[in-house]
This record gives sequence, C-alpha cells and structure tokens, in this order.
Amino acid sequence: MKTLELLPAVDIAQGYAVRPVAGNLDPESARLDPVQAALDWVTAGTRWIHLVDLDLAYGRGTNTLVLAEVIRAVREQNPQVKIQVSGGIKNQQALDIALSLAPDRINVTSAALADPEWLSGILSEHGKLLALGLDARWDENIAQYRAVARGTDWQGGTLQETMAWLNDQQVHRYIVTDVSRDGALSGTGFELLSAVAQHTSAPLVASGGVASLEEIERLRELENVEGLVLGKALYAGRFSLQQALGAAGF
Repeated sequence: MKTLELLPAVDIAQGYAVRPVAGNLDPESARLDPVQAALDWVTAGTRWIHLVDLDLAYGRGTNTLVLAEVIRAVREQNPQVKIQVSGGIKNQQALDIALSLAPDRINVTSAALADPEWLSGILSEHGKLLALGLDARWDENIAQYRAVARGTDWQGGTLQETMAWLNDQQVHRYIVTDVSRDGALSGTGFELLSAVAQHTSAPLVASGGVASLEEIERLRELENVEGLVLGKALYAGRFSLQQALGAAGF
C-alpha cells in the first residue's frame, strides 16, 4: 500500500498559532508560539508543514513576517522539510506575498474561482508550484456539492460545473476540504474526495475533519489521494504525529 504524505498545519492569527473551526476562529483556542509549533512537528518527523495566514484569509491584515520567521527556523533545523503556504491567496497581491516567502508549494484559495481569468493565468504561469484549494459544501437544495470559500459568503457552481471548467486549466494538484467538517473533528469528507476524483486524475490532498488513525489508513486506499492536512486532531490530542505517520505508512 502507498504512503500518505502528512502536512501538519500551523494556522497563524495576530502572530500566534491558533485553531479555526468550520472556517471560523475558535474563541477557546489556545495561542501558541508559531515557530515552536512548527519546530515541534519537525522534531516529530514531519516531511511537510502547512503554514496558514488566517488574517490574510479573513482580510484582517497579514502575518508575512511571522511566516517568514517560521520558514527560516524550519529550514535551519531541517532543510529537507517542505513548506506549503496558504491563506487568502486569491489575488495578485496575496500571491506576490506568498512568492516572496519562497515556499515549496502555494495553496491558492477556493475564492480565486471567483476570478477565473486571473486563476487561469497563474495556474499556467506557475505550474506545479500551485495547488488549488477546492472547498465545497453539500447543498441540500440541489442535492449536490457546491464550490464555496471558507470565511466568506462566496459560493460558485456545482462541483460538476466547477470541475468541468478546471479540467480545461492546468491544475496540477487539489487540496480538497468539506468546509462543514473543517476543524470539527467530525470525520474526513470521503464522499467529497470521491466526487472530486471522478472528475480529475490530478493528485488530491485531503483537508479538514480527520478524527482517527483509521481514517488515515482508509485515505491510503484512495488512489488519487496523495496527502492529508492535519490540524485540530493533533492539537486536541486525538493521536500524536508519530502515530499518524505510522498510520500513513512511514
């Protein structure tokens, strides 16, 4: 069986590492030192870190200097660990900020779907450096998944319509999130992952909701899924990163 790449998340707001729940900040969330949070995952054996600027995502400013400090510290401790930068990357200004950090991968937010001309251009220009965040929520009114953007009121077309357009673009990788499950420890969105996989052969990274080691083992069985962003399950102590890496085949 294949291995599953794990990307423990460090979500940063107002200079601290915090935890969002279902796309909103958790007021009960402990504020952690983001550098130490990232270095703890490096020490535990991670090969990737998912680094998120929540303030940029929610239009409250940026944490660019903090992200830069985290990236510097991680690369000093272990230059083999890769960084995926995320959070609010939906326009050229935000993309330029992300590019200035020189990460190994940039997660363009699902909200970029609202500007298809710009999105098409950057996907073509930057190729494999970009992964497209594909947020979706089940819409009872149409009995289908609909593309949405966490932290905003924006919603797009059905998943089928969205993927039909994206298949004409040069998308090298998707980061797939069922937003109703993100940060809620309510289980991985296997149904959404399966639905997306029906429309693309590009690799998928699952994100949001994972609550057990059994789910990680199950994700390894899905052909298109190459990775998993881990967040609250680790911070809440559902399992350790070492246990998760074992379940992922490392």
